[in-house]
Amino acid sequence: MIRTLRYYMESGTDPYKNLALEKYLTETAQEGVCTLYLWQNRHTVVIGRNQNAWQECRTTELAKDGGHLARRLSGGGAVYHDMGNLNFTFCVRTQDYDLRRQQRVIVEACRLLGIPAEISGRNDVLTDGRKFSGNSFYSHDGCSFHNGTLLLNVDMANLGKYLNPSKAKLESKGVPSVRSRVVNLCEQKPELSVEMMEKAMIAAFETVYGCRAEPLCSADFDQRRLHELWEGFSSWDWNYGKMRPFSFSCSAKFDWGEITLEFAVRDGLCEDVSVYTDAMETEFVAPLREGLCACRFAVEDLCARVRSLPECGAVAEDLCALLREQDI
Repeated sequence: MIRTLRYYMESGTDPYKNLALEKYLTETAQEGVCTLYLWQNRHTVVIGRNQNAWQECRTTELAKDGGHLARRLSGGGAVYHDMGNLNFTFCVRTQDYDLRRQQRVIVEACRLLGIPAEISGRNDVLTDGRKFSGNSFYSHDGCSFHNGTLLLNVDMANLGKYLNPSKAKLESKGVPSVRSRVVNLCEQKPELSVEMMEKAMIAAFETVYGCRAEPLCSADFDQRRLHELWEGFSSWDWNYGKMRPFSFSCSAKFDWGEITLEFAVRDGLCEDVSVYTDAMETEFVAPLREGLCACRFAVEDLCARVRSLPECGAVAEDLCALLREQDI
């Protein structure tokens, strides 16, 4: 039974620090205490625990534009975060977890702001039939969290730009996102700000649980543990390497001939590579195939490997141009 409410509002926008803090607040949850954590990520795509980064996001485009890709602990689909998005997490002991009560906080916050809202299914909260909040869930070692997004004034152009890669040439057994019709709450309340939503969430938190919420102080956090968690969430192995095997292919025609590259990728590394070409000069084929094996499946890593192979000198820039055209 929840007897104590706490809240923490993070001012930083580093997605890896924010995910580290989410895990820290969850793993340190106490019996009878519910902590509401409010946070924002700048220019970030966050994917679910079981998703394929390349299937969900134009990773190269995102990195080129200075964005970040992050993988959360919970399941669910890929989401785009910017400063028009407010994220929330309810951190509790598993015995105190109450999804519907936690979701009522969101609905009550919207009511306080004069915005109609309703829960749809298990994962979504809607206004006028359109989704503004997607939710996901995590439980481990007696602790649980329920997190989600609140779309206030997100850049919908960027959301579409990074979350809609071509899947025609990628085959994966990862869990794909289910795209929904989404809406910014500023369409309902044009003057809505992040600060207004934060205040409404704290007030709704207190209303739904029937007691006062006290702020947490970051000075009380275990900074060594937070840094350890940050290292994990920011690592390439966590964000790209921990996924099911998949395959990818790409083709192009150049003056010297046609070429098709087929990749079998496991844990983010090229486990096997096939090269097919009708080129007259084929001395580069075997070295290319062997050279790309064990390379990270990332455009710049692949291009660097291609350029490092002496046998590929005459075709290296064409191959790199082909790789850069792909939605990976």
